[in-house]
Parts: sequence; C-alpha cells; structure tokens
Amino acid sequence: MEQDKLSQSKLDYNLLFVLFLMAIVSAIAIQSAEPSLPEKLQSVNFSLKQLQWYVIGAFVIAATLIIDYDRLFHLAWYLYGFGMLLLLGLELNVPGTVTLKGATSWYHIPGAGNFQPSELMKIFMIIVISRIIMNHREKYPEPTVKEDFQLLGKTLLATAPPLFLLIRQPDLGMSMVFMAIVASLVLVSGIRWRIILGIIFSGLSIAGILIFIFFQFPDFFHKYILKKDYQLDRFYGWLAPYEYSNDQGFQLIRSLLAIGSGEMYGKGFGNLDVYLPEAHTDFIFGIIAEQFGFIGASIVISLFFLLVYRMVHIALESHDLYGSYLCTGVIGMITFQVFQNIGMTIGLLPITGLPLPFISYGGSSLATYMLAIGIVLNVRSRTKKFMFSSEE
Repeated sequence: MEQDKLSQSKLDYNLLFVLFLMAIVSAIAIQSAEPSLPEKLQSVNFSLKQLQWYVIGAFVIAATLIIDYDRLFHLAWYLYGFGMLLLLGLELNVPGTVTLKGATSWYHIPGAGNFQPSELMKIFMIIVISRIIMNHREKYPEPTVKEDFQLLGKTLLATAPPLFLLIRQPDLGMSMVFMAIVASLVLVSGIRWRIILGIIFSGLSIAGILIFIFFQFPDFFHKYILKKDYQLDRFYGWLAPYEYSNDQGFQLIRSLLAIGSGEMYGKGFGNLDVYLPEAHTDFIFGIIAEQFGFIGASIVISLFFLLVYRMVHIALESHDLYGSYLCTGVIGMITFQVFQNIGMTIGLLPITGLPLPFISYGGSSLATYMLAIGIVLNVRSRTKKFMFSSEE
C-alpha cells in the first residue's frame, strides 16, 4: 500500500469574499445613517473611518497569519494575564479610563479614540480555554465523570475573574458574550451531555426562581438581589416597551417602527423617516431594514450564515483539536453577538448595547473581529489535506 500526502497551505478565499461583501454593506449602511446622527457627530465621516478600520483589520489578519496558531497555545496564559491587567485598570480607574453611560469600559488612546479592552479579552479567553480543554483531553483521553467535573471547574475558574470585572463595570452585554464563548467550548470539550444538560436545567431553574421572587417579592428582590434599578431598566423596556415609551422602551419602539416601515423592499437608499438612536452602531440593522426592507435584511443575515458556515467547515476540517477549539470559540462569539444584536432590534431579546459584528461602526470591535477571523484563517492555512491511494 502506498500513501501520498498532499499538503495545501492556503487561505479560505470564500471567507475573505464574505468579509469583503460585509465591508461594502457596512459602509453603505453607515453612510446612509449619518444624516440621522446628532448634529455634533455629522461632521465625522463614519463610513470612511469604518473602511479605514477594515484596512487596519486586513493588516491584523496578515500579521496573524505570519505566526503559527500553535504559538498561541504557549502564550495563552501570558495573554490572559495581560487582558486581566487591562480590566483591572478599568476597575481601579487608572489615568486614561473613560466612563460612558454609567460604564467604565474604555481607555482613551490619543489619536486613535477609545479602546475597549474587553473586546481583546474575548480573544484571550478563547485562546486560554482552548488550551485548558486541550491539556485536559491529552491528560485524560477517556475521562471519567469526576474528570469531566474537573475540566468544568478549571474552565469556570479561568472565566470567573474577567467575568466578575465585567459585571462590576457594569457591562451585561459583554458578560453574556463571555458566557457564550465558554458555553460553545464546553459543548465540544467532550464533557458528558448529562452533565451539560444538568447545568442548563439548573440555570433555567435559578432564572425561574429569580423571576418568581421579582414578581412575588419585589421589595426583597430590589433590596438583596439587584439593588440598582438601572440594571432592570432594559428588561422593563423589553417586556413592556409601550408602557415605558419615553424612557426604557424608546429605543425598541423606534427600532420596531423602522424595521416594520421597510416592509418587503424598503424605502430606498437614504430614505429614512424613523429616527433611531445609535443608528450607526447598535441599531444599524434597523437602518438596513428600513431602507432595503425584508430582502435587504435577509441578505445581511445570509452573509452571516455563510460566514459561520465557512468557519464551521474549517473547524471540522482541522486535524488539530486545538485549532478546532479556537475556531469553535470564534464561532460561538460571533454567532451569539449576531443573534443578540438582531434579536434586540426586533424585540426578541433585551437591549444590551452589543454591536452587529462587521456591520456596526466601531474601531476596537471591528479590529477584534478581524483578529478572530485571522485566527480561523490561520487554522485553515495550516490544515493539511491527505490523499490516500492503494495499488496492488
């Protein structure tokens, strides 16, 4: 029997083409949203700045491809420590921190604007949890129930410190993204399904108990569980937007009006009749739906489907478990943010302030997404394909 091995080290051009299309959609959507922005922001060409960030992101991808992703395995805890230092700096309000809308989540970088370290920490979490799972799988090829719980415990220990600091900021949206990353990696970690289902059931039970306490004993809930009312504002605005139309429910009502008024084909480029706050960032999907209707919104969702499909394909194609884990973490991160952003604009989920990946305006967030895509492309470019042939 003769074995021939063909190694192909190349980029996934299908994935890059989807990114190119998203850059075009993002520039068009942000450009059309600019007239509806507050007067103080209309002097800024956000669409041009977004394209500039895409160019920077292209260099980020190129730089990521230079280094073999295996190096990330060895640097995982150093990157994690660096990310924790950045988050601790926000907690301690070191010089340069920025507080917006009650959350201290940014550093101001002169000449570059605000930088959100939690965006970078998402990537570091993917890298370090993937390493934890990989080490555990190598040590315990056939783990027992006890060893499954050990892996779960190690994963939670690594997640708890940054998650605690994010809740302290407070940043509910980013905290949910971190939990989505952990959940996606736990699902492919090899932990027994009965343990995972038990965790899900426990979480739902706790949520049910909290909801019961909230409705039956509201004074106790506000005094001992959530002392600050603003933490519940977004839920009030989500569950009963028209009762709080001037405050918590204002954004959701405007978003629903914009999306609904677009109908099937939309009003056309630049025809915006509904005022949307944060139109170029959090509610960019509403801008797209109003101008291009159901058809345009469906095209955007289809682009995300193709993006995730290509990443799933790369994860399954990889012969290295660590590479597959890295891809899985990126898939979980992007998929959750897309679902959360679109879900909050149509009233399916509470408003959390998470941007729509690759479409919403944002420098640090876009650079982070491009870094994540760079890691996935790195895994793809170093995946070897094998061709076997036999001759008698």
